[in-house]
Amino acid sequence: MNPIEIIRFALRGLSINRLRTALTTLGIMIGVMSVIILIAVGNGSAKSVQSSLDRLGTNSIQIRSGAGGFGGGGFASARSRGNSGNTKQLTVLDAKALVDQNQAPDVKQVSPVMNANATCVNGTSTSTPATFSGVWPTYFEAANSQIATGNYFTDDDVNQGRRVAIIGNTTATELFGTDNPIGQTVRCGGIPFTVIGTTTIKGSSGFQDGDSLFLAPITAIQNSITGYVGLSSIIVEAKSSKTTDAAQTEIQSILDARHHVTSSASRDYRLFNQASLLTTSASNSKVFTVLLGAVAAISLLVGGIGITNIMLVTVVERTREIGIRKAIGAPKRIILTQFLIEATILSVIGGLLGVFGGFVGSYFTILGVKPVIVPMSVLLAFGVSILIGVFFGGYPASRAASLRPIEALRHE
Repeated sequence: MNPIEIIRFALRGLSINRLRTALTTLGIMIGVMSVIILIAVGNGSAKSVQSSLDRLGTNSIQIRSGAGGFGGGGFASARSRGNSGNTKQLTVLDAKALVDQNQAPDVKQVSPVMNANATCVNGTSTSTPATFSGVWPTYFEAANSQIATGNYFTDDDVNQGRRVAIIGNTTATELFGTDNPIGQTVRCGGIPFTVIGTTTIKGSSGFQDGDSLFLAPITAIQNSITGYVGLSSIIVEAKSSKTTDAAQTEIQSILDARHHVTSSASRDYRLFNQASLLTTSASNSKVFTVLLGAVAAISLLVGGIGITNIMLVTVVERTREIGIRKAIGAPKRIILTQFLIEATILSVIGGLLGVFGGFVGSYFTILGVKPVIVPMSVLLAFGVSILIGVFFGGYPASRAASLRPIEALRHE
């Protein structure tokens, strides 16, 4: 019997029970599709975080209080930390000290950041910006944040504590719709602020909307909302990416002296430069992607077990057919090959459908993340689906090929 006839017999065998064949193929398809999409989600999340960090610039350094960690922030947590122990909070005076070119010649820009939580109201429209911060004008260059319309606020606005604000596109749309927000007044936490500018569109960064933004002079935020408590952070821009490490050393020297730090182990603040953030992000993203891939691989394994189950049932149902074929001279390898081909066809069709489903699914945003297909995951998932067909179809095929003709012919 030539290979074409073997394949024809295999296809005929699969067509005997089309529903069962379809359900088995569906199991493989779901497994392959899950692997491709979940790995794409992990990759998309990693690229989104990296894009967000890139927008800060390669020479950006963030300083946060050691007690709160990098994830802390906000005036409420700052107040609670201020009453909790020996940790000295970052202050505006710390930020001013970092501007000294004699002590920090590699530092270009510095801005304190005071985060708060407030809901802004304009008539019947409301918005709760994801980022509601008081800053200096230097923040916009240090954080690589530019305005699209209007004007930046000035040092004089900071000195006078003027309640002016620059908002992101999402905040502007939620509060003003299609109207021009420049010159209009909104009330945030019950305090009136005049909008003088809007930032350029940044897009989403993973689960956070980079355009849900409200920036005002830090003195206005402190006077009206947070009070004069420890800063959420200080953002520093080095003069170039090549001097980032030197700037970091200078920052540590200045803050160690101001905070009376005697050793690196006792520092009450933390520095995060672009390199460390990217390294941490890449490491976390890799773990996240591997975990997602492992979860998806389980469904692919379940699909393989389904192939074994279905092929065993098929062997039982076609025992007399196998006996007749062996009685008229069909060798063991032909029977073995036929059932292996049937299992492989199931996995190949399921794999191809899964690849197609994976590409379709990647066009949708999942949990706020735009999936980014990893070509290697497509090849790996499809290749594994074929191997699963061969592996899990091997035992039923071997069992079919090992049937004795006389026992098979007696089977009812």
